Amino acid sequence: MIIDTHHHFWNFNPVEFDWIDDKMATIRRSFLPHDLAATLKGTEVQAVVTVQARQCVDETDWLLKLAHENELIQGVVGWLPLAAENIDEWLEKYRSNNWLKAVRHVVQGEPDPEFVLGKAFNRGVNLLNRYSLVYDILIFDHQLPNTIRFVDQHPDQQFVLDHLAKPRIREGELEPWASEIRKLAERENVSCKLSGMVTEARYKTWTDAQLEPYLDVVLEAFGPKRLLYGSDWPVCLVATQYADWLSVVKKKLARLTANEQDLILYKNARRVYQL
Repeated sequence: MIIDTHHHFWNFNPVEFDWIDDKMATIRRSFLPHDLAATLKGTEVQAVVTVQARQCVDETDWLLKLAHENELIQGVVGWLPLAAENIDEWLEKYRSNNWLKAVRHVVQGEPDPEFVLGKAFNRGVNLLNRYSLVYDILIFDHQLPNTIRFVDQHPDQQFVLDHLAKPRIREGELEPWASEIRKLAERENVSCKLSGMVTEARYKTWTDAQLEPYLDVVLEAFGPKRLLYGSDWPVCLVATQYADWLSVVKKKLARLTANEQDLILYKNARRVYQL
């Protein structure tokens, strides 16, 4: 069994999805649950966690509706206005929704390098544990130092790092990303998704060998007990097919014991996201 902890759905329009540039033209269309179900045929993936792609409450509500309608979706990583004064009211509104498992903010897109250290934002994050909600961390590699300071403000909060903090695979640079990832991994309340790597490499010419050093770092730093499988579908389609990315991950995990593989492929997802 496999649980995919990171993929997206969207009804495409060029305004809200302006980050999909000409090089990513292949995903300039809508991707909905029936598309994912067709993609997963023939794989061992039996459940998924759907992640927000737009920063609005309407997106969160839409994804929760999809989860209610589709048995495949066992959890949602939504967006809520964590820095809002009335964040308490928003969290209360969703308290009884069994599909909302986590919240995410697109910190990688914030122009202020100190955003994650902001008082209002941290007040909102500080409330998540009360509602048994995970916080998904979406950052670029250069944002790791401030992210470590951010995480240290919330020692009881469960965090999941998306896409290995987007290392510079395209340039073949390991440092300072590797050193900072190891520091972050010292915080045992942080897990990491094996996701989003091929789109940080060169879309058409990446190789397993280019990805391997980065996978080695997170396997060593987090260990099998704090890693989760994610596809980043449909974004991954600009560089690979779903089955091909899954094959890369399984090939890398083949050296681990059967239980360690199961931890990464589904058991950790169940525990972390309370599926």
